[in-house]
Amino acid sequence: MKDKTHPRWFQMEVRCACGSTFTTCSTRPSLTVEVCSQCHPFYTGKQRSMAREGQVERFHQRYAKREEAAQAKATAKK
Repeated sequence: MKDKTHPRWFQMEVRCACGSTFTTCSTRPSLTVEVCSQCHPFYTGKQRSMAREGQVERFHQRYAKREEAAQAKATAKK
């Protein structure tokens, strides 16, 4: 292998905003992240499904309004 063609490989420590740390290898000596597997809602089981339910409910409300308007328009033409 040629010298100086590959980057240096460090054993690094990853720090999360929640305070959790873990060790891995990378070309960087350290890394700070905002979300890790210790605090991410998907991995902790605290994921909010309420937001999705609200989006579905709003879609149904808008669809119902469009349907009512279409029916009213069809009735007015007769």
